[in-house]
Amino acid sequence: MLLPGAALLVLAVGLVLSALGHGQLAATLWNGSALLAAVLLLVEILARLRRREIGVDLIALLAIATAVLFGQALVAALVALMLASGRALESYSGRRAEHELRRLIDRAPRMAWRYRDSELEQVPVEHIQAGDRLLVRLGEMVPVDGVVLDNSVTLDESALTGEPLPVRREPGDTLRSGALNAGTPFEMRASHPATQSTYAAIVRMVEAARLSRAPFVRLADRYALLLIPVTLALAGIAWLISGDPLRVLAVLVVATPCPLILAVPIAIMSGISRCAHRGILIKDGATLEALARARRLFLDKTGTLTMGHVSVLAVESAGSHSREQLLRLAASLAQSSPHLVAQAIVETAQAHGLSLERAQEVREQPGAGLCGVVAGHAVMLGGHDYVAAATTALPWSEGMLRRMAYEVAGGSFIAIDGVMAGAVLFSDRLRLESPRALRLLRQAGIRHIVMLTGDRADAAQAIGMAVGVDEIHAGLSPAGKVAAIGQGRGEGTSLMVGDGINDAPALAAADVGIALGAGGTSASSEAAGVVLLVDRLDRVAEALRIARRSRAIAVQGVLVGMGLSLLAMLLAVAGYLPALAGAVVQEAIDLAVIGNALRALGAGWRERATPRLAGDWIDSLREEHAALLPLLERLRTAAEGLDDAPPAQAREELAGLIEALKSQLVPHEQADEDSLYPQLSRRLPGEDPLAALSHTHREIFRLVHLLEQMNAAPAGSSLEEIQRLLLRLDTLLSLHFAQEDELYHSLDSR
Repeated sequence: MLLPGAALLVLAVGLVLSALGHGQLAATLWNGSALLAAVLLLVEILARLRRREIGVDLIALLAIATAVLFGQALVAALVALMLASGRALESYSGRRAEHELRRLIDRAPRMAWRYRDSELEQVPVEHIQAGDRLLVRLGEMVPVDGVVLDNSVTLDESALTGEPLPVRREPGDTLRSGALNAGTPFEMRASHPATQSTYAAIVRMVEAARLSRAPFVRLADRYALLLIPVTLALAGIAWLISGDPLRVLAVLVVATPCPLILAVPIAIMSGISRCAHRGILIKDGATLEALARARRLFLDKTGTLTMGHVSVLAVESAGSHSREQLLRLAASLAQSSPHLVAQAIVETAQAHGLSLERAQEVREQPGAGLCGVVAGHAVMLGGHDYVAAATTALPWSEGMLRRMAYEVAGGSFIAIDGVMAGAVLFSDRLRLESPRALRLLRQAGIRHIVMLTGDRADAAQAIGMAVGVDEIHAGLSPAGKVAAIGQGRGEGTSLMVGDGINDAPALAAADVGIALGAGGTSASSEAAGVVLLVDRLDRVAEALRIARRSRAIAVQGVLVGMGLSLLAMLLAVAGYLPALAGAVVQEAIDLAVIGNALRALGAGWRERATPRLAGDWIDSLREEHAALLPLLERLRTAAEGLDDAPPAQAREELAGLIEALKSQLVPHEQADEDSLYPQLSRRLPGEDPLAALSHTHREIFRLVHLLEQMNAAPAGSSLEEIQRLLLRLDTLLSLHFAQEDELYHSLDSR
């Protein structure tokens, strides 16, 4: 701010001297400041010429020289002030645009506390190696990637993800460098040195983004060069029309400087900074521009559209044991295995509040299954062939295999005391936000969505239909994914979203690769142009919206700014805008263009209009749904097996189920209708945005009431009629809970 301050001071002093009758002294001061600005500008122009670059600064130099030559000292001083203030405004706006990027760089961890034997020493993070034991104190940053060693920890990951709420990490959980310890001190073990950790990769990407120049910026520079001959041509026309050198000066003044070279880089950098604030790292301006042009999207399936890990879908009984007994025995045995499916079974049993017993005499056949003794019963758990080889064949198991094929699910069969007793069905669940994320992507301008997967065709088809993709390619190797992307690149700018190491070639092959939830050290994040630090697919749509908005603001600044400058030049040619007024007008144009470009730092109307709910409130809503899951499973069991039990037993179980529905389900849904939905409706657009869900509530109330009446009728309804009603209620509740879960997830502020 030194140069604009000095130029303003000289201008003010000159005005005072002129008012006191010392016009010659004022002119000398004004000419001196203008010539100083001209010298500095000439040095800058010569330096650019050595780099074989030329810009519209040449017009500013011509304007100052012409003003001094024709004795317009005040105009020369105003141009010098305009030039200095323009540079200061550009520097200030550039710093604002890079604020989030600089914040990420400046807070990079530099020191860490490391244990050497039993003593602590403070060392630079560059000295940390994988395997070192570290201490992270309250308020300190996690210096490198690693794992929690001792107790649960509370971390502030807002700098990484843009989410303000703290997160919990348990012993054994992975940690990403850059997170802030918001709780008690804890110990961790480094898994990577500093140069290979998440935050180092983030800093590398941010530095590349700061130094990059987008194609649109370079194109803007070339277009700016057109202004020089246009300005000179208009100045020549002004001379021919009037023969007045002051008109020539007026044309030169209003052409200095050019809004084109101010609007574009500021808007592009503002967009990159805005993305960084939301946990979306973009490597350079060229990537942001490519995002803005994207029309075709390729998606990996596993870990991108799905959760990427096994989840238990259901526990099915062959009839001799209840589902709860089967789950308890299977989970007790599964505790002895490190297999992912076994761990998922254990987690499901624990979520249902089942107490597990220690298995004895456990033997595991890798890849097939395991067996052992649980509570005096010989239990087997594993694939169908493994379990069937030691048990008597049952028609039930053949039907279960057909169901698994239809539903594209895996299964672990359970045998108890040598008899096939049931099965645990599991699959890789669809991400909760996937269907909505694809809808948002289409709203953001994506016209064609293709799913690429190495999985079998039937599994891919099931996921693709659930989320609504346009095209599916299954059974692909990494090379096959690259080939599929290559075939589609001629149809517009393509994006590829993936999360695994095997996605790295495909991410590199697309015009823009987007690594989902990457920690910054994997092959996928190195190959990608965009890295999402938040493991949410809907952030891809947000990145597209920010990119399109930033580019639109840049184009808007160019068109409006250049249009106003050209209009001012035409007015100057016609003699309606003298040089002194032209300098003021051009300064106003520059201010308007810079202010408009900085709008890219903020949220657009769509983001501002989207409501967000506190994360703890969302968690409480999910916990309420989780508490009702056992009741829903009980309802499903009754709906599917009511006719298998003796009539008296069926009536007794039905009466208990109806009582549980009245005491647990109905109050929950009524509370949602009376208190939750009115609060949500005030946050959502439209007169009655939750009308469909409210209608579902009323149908649930009606079906439960009808079920109670049918069971209590003196004559008694047939079990077949009641079973049909149970099936309707089960289907309705499954859909209703899924819709509410998706709604809550979309409103989550984290």
